[in-house]
Amino acid sequence: MRVLLTGSAGFIGSAVDAALGDAGHEVVRVDLMLPEAHGATDPPPGTHRLDVRDAAAWGDLLAGVDAVCHQAAVVGAGVRVGDLPAYAGHNDLGTAALLAAMHDAGVARLVLASSMVVYGEGRYTCPEHGDQVPPPRRREALEAGDVENHCPECGRVLGWALVDESARLDPRSSYAASKVAQEHYASAWVRQADAAAVALRYHNVYGPGMPRDTPYSGVAAMFRSSLERGERPRVYEDGGQMRDFVHVSDVARANLLALEAVVEAPSGRYDAYNVCSGEPVSILRVAELVGAGSGIDPEVTGGFRLGDVRHVVASPALARAELGFAAAIRPDIGLRAFATAPLRP
Repeated sequence: MRVLLTGSAGFIGSAVDAALGDAGHEVVRVDLMLPEAHGATDPPPGTHRLDVRDAAAWGDLLAGVDAVCHQAAVVGAGVRVGDLPAYAGHNDLGTAALLAAMHDAGVARLVLASSMVVYGEGRYTCPEHGDQVPPPRRREALEAGDVENHCPECGRVLGWALVDESARLDPRSSYAASKVAQEHYASAWVRQADAAAVALRYHNVYGPGMPRDTPYSGVAAMFRSSLERGERPRVYEDGGQMRDFVHVSDVARANLLALEAVVEAPSGRYDAYNVCSGEPVSILRVAELVGAGSGIDPEVTGGFRLGDVRHVVASPALARAELGFAAAIRPDIGLRAFATAPLRP
């Protein structure tokens, strides 16, 4: 299979690139190399550098391509309001430009790197009133130290449950809004272009090669960067936020399975799958696992970021049933190993 891979020099893209090569696929590598993600890293030999927002720039790169694996995106929680144009430009316009170029080139199969942030808050239940959809947490409550979601009916603290792919999309940050837009563009393209696509909703990805010392990186890399500086990892809220952490090698394998599935899928089909370990873990526990053996304990700050959600934990059931994907690396093993994994400068 000939696959065009965008974001090929990025943290996840590099892992997907290696997995595609190991599986015998021919890879056309494309990247923009934003400094926020790549730092001073040079692109691997053979990487085509172009602005994903320019549909005309794709040109001959799509010739003979069977499928596109679209990993290129500006990531992170959206540290500043001023980040909005970058998310809208690179993620939304970039995806729309790519889809238009694919249609012009007759390429009709796509794997899209999406994210669990499209869900906003995860799934919540009240022991008395069942499933509930909490509104965004108020700044005033967070400033007062109330970090939980409460039942709108009785005020009790809501418990978390696994969220599946049928959950409504409810973005709570600028990054999340851009990922929802990417999915919507892909879904519309599937219908208009008589194509097929798979969106992979990554949960918290970690592993070797993550960029260091940037708020746009994942939380595991931020903890790891703090340890390298001899500083205590700073944990927001009370550290009780529940998440799912999935190793980058498992994410790469999910992309291989998704490519195989989308190439065989009938035209007009759009599917989305959670890519997760299936083993929930608290943010405080992540900091402890990454710091294990360092002698440096995490610091629970009580601070907050308004765009963050309290809990979001995925169900792995659909990806297992339809893609045959199950994570091989447990978080308690992978996060300990990540403590000594190399980071990107």
